[in-house]
Amino acid sequence: MGIKRRVRVKPEFSLAAMIDIIFLLLMFFMLTSKFVTPNALNLQLPSSSSKTMASPDLAVSVNIKGDYFVDGVRTRKESLEAVVGAKVRASKESPNATTVTVVAEKTVPLDYVVYILDIANRLKVKTILATDERPEDK
Repeated sequence: MGIKRRVRVKPEFSLAAMIDIIFLLLMFFMLTSKFVTPNALNLQLPSSSSKTMASPDLAVSVNIKGDYFVDGVRTRKESLEAVVGAKVRASKESPNATTVTVVAEKTVPLDYVVYILDIANRLKVKTILATDERPEDK
């Protein structure tokens, strides 16, 4: 009796394509997470037509009451320079590459903003003023 044996096919699943997709998703989220700035403070920013987007290394915020915040943490005016200086020195990159983003409400007195800019100048770091898009640009 000639019984033929069937050739069994073993199902295989190649993980190479799935690994590629996961790697691409990981790279996408790592790159785009640098562009997202968590703005925990609800501030009305001045408008600008500039569309420049900078990576936020360090955010210093000030509201209308004169309260200062470093990366969302309230800081007294007297200790602002020490806190910002410590954050700049603790940055992983070179301290000269650190950028301070100044986030100030529309109606904040200019003295508050100049105080932050003066501290950044003494620490020799670059500064950026955060703004919103103009309504006609949206």
